[in-house]
Amino acid sequence: MFNDKQIQVLSYELDSSRIKSRSKGNISLSYLEGFDIIETANKIFGYGNWDYTISKLEQVSQEINPNQNHVICYKAIINIVVHDLQHSKHISREDVGFGTGIAKTLADAHESGAKEAVTDAIKRAMRSFGNQFGNSLYDKSRQHKNQSQYTQPQTQQLPQQQQYQQQPTNQQVQNNTPQDYASLYNLGLTIMEQGQNLVVIGDDIFSKKDSIKACGFRWDGSSKLWYKPIEQQAA
Repeated sequence: MFNDKQIQVLSYELDSSRIKSRSKGNISLSYLEGFDIIETANKIFGYGNWDYTISKLEQVSQEINPNQNHVICYKAIINIVVHDLQHSKHISREDVGFGTGIAKTLADAHESGAKEAVTDAIKRAMRSFGNQFGNSLYDKSRQHKNQSQYTQPQTQQLPQQQQYQQQPTNQQVQNNTPQDYASLYNLGLTIMEQGQNLVVIGDDIFSKKDSIKACGFRWDGSSKLWYKPIEQQAA
């Protein structure tokens, strides 16, 4: 279903810089933001190769808190479908999420609660695809380790994934094996097959051109893409 490059990225350890935290009572919770999950899915699976539908969205409860705010809770059931690059196979995942809207007006409370429930369900469904979608955050022992990275002095060792952010050697560029692109994946870029070429996609791509060039990719002005012929990659 997934190609070697996608499997490689999905198996990476979660970059601690993506992890956010919030307090709930006396407990500190780690999480990934909704936009981060969607951007990661676009980079790994490709634009148009995944989508989601809302199977159910319903109000669960409604009350007024001591501050005279409306408190409305919603439940959402989301179905995620991920296709392979040829759209010949797909994997679907479904999960439930909850959201609470707190506001002075009913309309704002409904809006916040419904949006939060949908986002929560998307994140919970996507975590079945592994570390890059926050599944490791549900492991309490690994969660504590990730949280501790925020409090360590800057002289401490960097997280494992960031240790690979170095340019490949000349021998690596000649070999062009999939693992040689780890430096690009760690910069938030994705390598995808497009016709007879490998192409690089991602955000803020021009500021990372030196690393892309170091991996043997060339810029095509007409298509506005960094590319490398597949036969060159396999040579």
